[in-house]
Amino acid sequence: MKSITTSADLKTAIQELELEQKNHFLALKEELGQVQESLKLTNIIKNTFKKIVDVPDLKADIVNTAVGLASGIMTKKLVMGKNHNPVSKLLGIVMEMFVANKVTQNADLIRSAGGMILNKLFKKKEQVEKV
Repeated sequence: MKSITTSADLKTAIQELELEQKNHFLALKEELGQVQESLKLTNIIKNTFKKIVDVPDLKADIVNTAVGLASGIMTKKLVMGKNHNPVSKLLGIVMEMFVANKVTQNADLIRSAGGMILNKLFKKKEQVEKV
């Protein structure tokens, strides 16, 4: 800043500082508005969801987990039926978790084996139709 020697220079310097103060205040006010907008619950949820969706293997993991849980539940229903014995229920829950865990861990292998089985079934069906 240059040295102030006259009252006119002082008034000019004061006006410049007041203008600078207004600009800083407007910038601060705008930044505060942006912070308020980013802290709204809907924006927090939206941004979090975007970050979660951007994870590359998330979709495959969700599908694998869902298939594993469904397999565990179906296995429990098929093996245990409508048994009301508490010990059998406990064993059914343990079996359900075991099957769900194994299916989730080996989902890619199960998917490829299922694809091969489906291909064989459809190829046989096509061959029967050709004959």
